[in-house]
Amino acid sequence: MKNKPELVSVESLTKNQTILSIFLIGVMFFIFGFVSWVNAILIPYFKIACELTSFQSYLVAFAFYIAYFVMSVPASFILKKYGFKKGMMFGFWAMALGAFIFVPAAMTRTYEVFLMGLFTIGIGLAILQTAANPYITILGPQERAAQRISIMGICNKAAGILSPLVFAAVILRPTDTDLFAQLQHMTDIERAAALDELIRRVITPYTALGTFLFALGYLVYRSPLPEIDTEHENEEVASANSGKSSIFQFPHLILGAVAIFLHVGTQVIAIDTIIPYANSLGLSLLEAKTFPSYTLFCTIVGYLIGITVIPRFITQVTALRICTILGTLFTLGIIYATGEISLLGHTTDMSIWFVVLLGLANSLVWAGIWPLALDGLGRFTKVGSSIMIMGLCGNAIMPLVYGHFADSHSTRLAYWVLIPCYLYLVFYAVKGHKIRRWTV
Repeated sequence: MKNKPELVSVESLTKNQTILSIFLIGVMFFIFGFVSWVNAILIPYFKIACELTSFQSYLVAFAFYIAYFVMSVPASFILKKYGFKKGMMFGFWAMALGAFIFVPAAMTRTYEVFLMGLFTIGIGLAILQTAANPYITILGPQERAAQRISIMGICNKAAGILSPLVFAAVILRPTDTDLFAQLQHMTDIERAAALDELIRRVITPYTALGTFLFALGYLVYRSPLPEIDTEHENEEVASANSGKSSIFQFPHLILGAVAIFLHVGTQVIAIDTIIPYANSLGLSLLEAKTFPSYTLFCTIVGYLIGITVIPRFITQVTALRICTILGTLFTLGIIYATGEISLLGHTTDMSIWFVVLLGLANSLVWAGIWPLALDGLGRFTKVGSSIMIMGLCGNAIMPLVYGHFADSHSTRLAYWVLIPCYLYLVFYAVKGHKIRRWTV
């Protein structure tokens, strides 16, 4: 394998090369979503099988997403040295290693080893996200970047809907409900044997997943995916960046990374808190479990709208402004709207439907921020992307902030934490992305 890949410019790609590249990156985003969103069911699964407290079980998400903060900057140096394709291969291989770590973790039923595996998978995803997001952003006209990212979002969220269902079908059995009810009545030896059997069910699927990811990494490296040149700048960009030596000299990029941190936080809060909020409104777990799917469905609807109207009818900046304002208004709806309504077979307080609508408000925010934040970075693109990926640790931190206020106040009032988040996103959409100097 050569250390220096052959670089091509975006302008030199044929239409067929561009379409094939978008398709291959779309497959990757589907895999990102499948591996990431399975955490929603891993949390309660590990809680039972490893006999955890609620706080301990939520370390699944923390261990997974904190890897983005740790690995994103090193990932940029990997990509800079080895290129996009070989960097992606390393990312898939790190994910494969993380999946294989599940085997000794399951054999010993050791939660800390599972967390190590999740962290390793997160490291691989951090490398892949650092490569894939700028890749799809620059793979075509800038004014259509939000459209391309929306297509990637559909791949990601569709996988998010499927992955918990697939995991449950492979791991869980119809008799497990009785098993869970009987655990507290078993002797220590019987319970340990039952839980050992339960946790070891992950061995076969995660061994298969690890093998698949390892092979996929090599196939991506050998694929016709072009190695796009981000190191050379056109004259206009080179002139603008001539006096810059640090990524921190790009205010719109740093402000964009903060925006990504807050955006992913609002997104995960909208999905991961809706079941507890539904429970607080009197809905059973059996009924409440469908609400995250409603939120994800609204997100996909937003992506489809974005693909249709951007840039033909509105610009991606306008779409970002609309979505951030809607997020603010929907959050106020959660806090202040009251009264029972019947919808989709559920009779409950109308405020929960504003949580669902946050999926629509969040849909085009990610797609809107990325092209604005990476605009004009030139040779700093890969490092800039790594700074943006660091923002994904908002997935690990923001739910904890919500949980603190939910415990100290209420599940409804805790949604106030979203207001400053959306107000900042409105600021970035209106003014923040235009700032090119820290001082006037």
